[in-house]
Amino acid sequence: MARHEGLVHAVVRRQVLGDLPFDEALQAGRIGLWRAILGFDPARGFAFSTYAWPAIQRRVWRAVKSPSRPHPSAERLASILPSPSPDPGQVWEAAQIRHALHTLIQRLPPRLRYVMEARYGLNGHRPFYYRQIGAALGLCGERARQLHTEALVWLRHPAHSYALRSLLGRHGLADYREADTQAQRWLRRRGGRDVR
Repeated sequence: MARHEGLVHAVVRRQVLGDLPFDEALQAGRIGLWRAILGFDPARGFAFSTYAWPAIQRRVWRAVKSPSRPHPSAERLASILPSPSPDPGQVWEAAQIRHALHTLIQRLPPRLRYVMEARYGLNGHRPFYYRQIGAALGLCGERARQLHTEALVWLRHPAHSYALRSLLGRHGLADYREADTQAQRWLRRRGGRDVR
């Protein structure tokens, strides 16, 4: 257990915890680790971390959605829920941002557009995992993750995102330099290739 405590921390840091306290998430992750230790069969040829990661994730996710935990206080709910009478200016601004984002995503090449829509549930379905996206495209989950990164780089590029950046107030010189730096970093990792 002590040898793989870091794996529990890595899983919990990447998990959406909602209102579950971090210490409770760690404890749930440790239970998942213990179950993984009990069920691990080295003869199958998998690394222990590959086997344990989803077991820990499942246990933490069960703790997050467990109905046995006390419900959030009224103050916590008030901070989460939208106000009953939203400002009309904010509603209009949010609608403009959604429209600009939708337009921008529609300009993506078809495969990248599918990845973004599936990953974030923009097509009316629940969000998909990379392995589900990859299966739909006849690819592995890792390649689907790479396509997702490629789509994000494309969307951030100033030539494509001007309208959205203008609405968000992110169209200064520093913002464009940062987008260019990210694009150059991504291209270097891909060996200078822009493959779709």
